[in-house]
This record gives sequence, structure tokens and C-alpha cells, in this order.
Amino acid sequence: MALASSALTALVPLTILGSAVLDDFVHYDSAERIIKRYSLTGAGAEAVNSLFSPAESTSTNVGIFGVVFLTISALSFARASQRLFEQTWELKPLSVRNTRNGLWWILTLVGYAVVTGWLTTFHEGSALGLVTAVGEASVTAVFLVWSGWILSAKRITWLGLIPFGITAALLTAVYSVGATLYLPRLFNASASRYGVVGAVFAMISALFAAMLVLVASAALGREVRDELSRIRRGGRPSDHEVRQQWDSLVEQTRSRWRTAREQVSHRRTKGDANH
Repeated sequence: MALASSALTALVPLTILGSAVLDDFVHYDSAERIIKRYSLTGAGAEAVNSLFSPAESTSTNVGIFGVVFLTISALSFARASQRLFEQTWELKPLSVRNTRNGLWWILTLVGYAVVTGWLTTFHEGSALGLVTAVGEASVTAVFLVWSGWILSAKRITWLGLIPFGITAALLTAVYSVGATLYLPRLFNASASRYGVVGAVFAMISALFAAMLVLVASAALGREVRDELSRIRRGGRPSDHEVRQQWDSLVEQTRSRWRTAREQVSHRRTKGDANH
């Protein structure tokens, strides 16, 4: 949730500012791209358009204080992502001492958003959707490996981050398919009930799911890296240790199943008594 909240406060202003800057060189409408990406219609499309597209009479110039606050919010997201890698790989926290690398990561994040946005629209409506999906997953894997390397102040090696990058790219692709199917309903329902604020609620829900995928990928990538390192060293657990771990897992599963059955039975008995 902390990652999702930081992402929301950083990515929305960055998206609006980036759209305004890019629009001076090429036609780049963030709202239009989001609407097309997730096939939004009705109230959902209107809410996203109102959120990301400034009014025609509104200037998109950013003052010095706007730049400062935008930088602070972006760095807050960078530090939240930095803590993810530090905690997962059990590294000493660097906090603000890693600010320079955080700024480099933010610039790379903007470039990653532009590239993936271009990939999703370049072959739109063509038969090369699979090629586009593979290309997007490859870019995502490279970006995430770079993210772990730069945000950890280069304390995690590229090779050590490859399992995380591959896992996260695959899970992100699965999440993207699910988001394409579910987000239109979520945006429309939230926008119909709450207006533009509903789009924010829908975005925080989508970001929470995306950050959950990222956290799970980091944990799984670390475990895969450690296991591969043990295999390369020729070390493997004994058959007795594997059997013990398996028996413990089976016992925990059975215990949770019994607890769930007892709770369901108790609720049914209580419901019958009330009737």
C-alpha cells in the first residue's frame, strides 16, 4: 500500500507534466492513451480525461515550487522502491544518501513509460500483438533489473537480479491481461459513483495490485537467486531435510483446512440458532 500511494502521488503529476512537455514535440495525450489502452468508455473515460487533461484555458507551465514538490513526490516513490530491494536483499538502508541514483531512476522510469506506451500503440489493431507483448515484457525485465541495480546503489549484481526481472516481467504480463479485462468495469463503476475522484480510487486499486505483483516478484526472485547459487556451489539439502520441510508444509495446510472447516461449521450452527 505504501508503494501504491507513493506511486500515485508521483506518477499522476509526472504523467501530466510529461504529456505537456512531449506535446510540444509530438502529439502525446496521456488520457487518450490510457483510455485506448484499457478500452474505457462512458463515465470512466470522462473521469480519466478530466484527471489527466488540463482545461483548455489552463496553462501547463510549472513554477519553481511545482518542480520542487514534484521532485520530492517522485523521490519519495524512488525511496519506497529502494526500500523494497534493501529489505528483500537484506541490505543496509541508504535512505537519502542514494538520492542521485533515485533521480537517475526517475528519468529512466519516464523513458520506460514512453517506450511501453509506444509499444502498446504501435501495432494497435494489427496481427503483431504477440510480438508487441514479447517486446513489452523484455523491456519490462530490463527496466526492473536496472531498477534493482541502480536503487540498491549497485550493491546487487545484474546476474543476481535476472531471476527477479524475468519473474516480474511474466507476472506483470499476466496482470496486464487481467487489468485489461477488469479495469474498465472498475473505472466506470467508481467514476459513476464518485466522479473524477472515482478514477483516483480505481487507480490506487490498480496500483496496489501492480505493487503486490512487484513485491511478490522480488521475494520470489531472491529465493530463486539463492537456490541457483546453492546449486552452483554444489550444495543441496539432504533428503531428510526436504522430507521434513514437506511434512511441515502438509501439516500446516491440513491445520489451516481444519480451522477453516471449524469456522464455517460454527457460523452455520450460529446461523441455524438465530433462525
